[in-house]
Amino acid sequence: MQIVNVLSHGPVDYMSIDHLQRYLHHEVAAQRMPDSLVVWESRATYTAGRRTEDQDIPDTHVPVIRMDRGGSVTYHGPGQLVVYPIVKVRPPKDVVAFVRNTELAVIDALGAYGLDSHQVEGRSGVWILEPGKQDRKICAIGIKFADDATMHGLALNVTTNLDEFMRVIPCGIQDAGVASLQSLGITTTLDAVATILIPHLARVYQQFLLRPSEELVFADADVLLEQMRSYRPDSQAATGTRWEPKLQRMAPAPTASLE
Repeated sequence: MQIVNVLSHGPVDYMSIDHLQRYLHHEVAAQRMPDSLVVWESRATYTAGRRTEDQDIPDTHVPVIRMDRGGSVTYHGPGQLVVYPIVKVRPPKDVVAFVRNTELAVIDALGAYGLDSHQVEGRSGVWILEPGKQDRKICAIGIKFADDATMHGLALNVTTNLDEFMRVIPCGIQDAGVASLQSLGITTTLDAVATILIPHLARVYQQFLLRPSEELVFADADVLLEQMRSYRPDSQAATGTRWEPKLQRMAPAPTASLE
């Protein structure tokens, strides 16, 4: 499995990594490139899934990107470890099992910090459950299967500014909060968490892979970022676009005037 670690670049533009993941997905789906884990940190961005309504969008200077995933709007930003598994899966394709095993890998990794985290029936992600307190999500997970390969992934709050989540209802869940390792009193870095998490993810994904391989190979992220520049997706609608209100998206295009 190929590890594409972009953390050394610091927080990067969301659309740049979205372009990278779609390039890798195109290559992995065609079996021209090994299964990959993209590890990165985003600049402050809100992403809007297919269930997002105009009233869900925060009034903020932070960019809002419309994405081809399920769910509503959520936040990505500095201090959040994002991992995109881009792997070719064998039949039968079971996205629920893939998500559940991703959750288990995160739970095992957080256990290295002595943290007790959980799955919650009927809800994706990894949760902090404490008696008498609101359930809090520490890791959001959203996976998409396309052309027998996965895309999108997980976002684990390490030192994330949780105030940014207060502008929205994360993933459309109204009766829960958010947490980070920092808010739970754990001091660490994204690099340290990634070092622990990556082997757990690689291990649980083996059962789903069309081409299982336990070897971890660290790719040159800069080379791949350069290669992706020549990749043009089949449809612009599939690449992620800036959010526009629905009325604006539905309005007819302006006509040219001869005056």
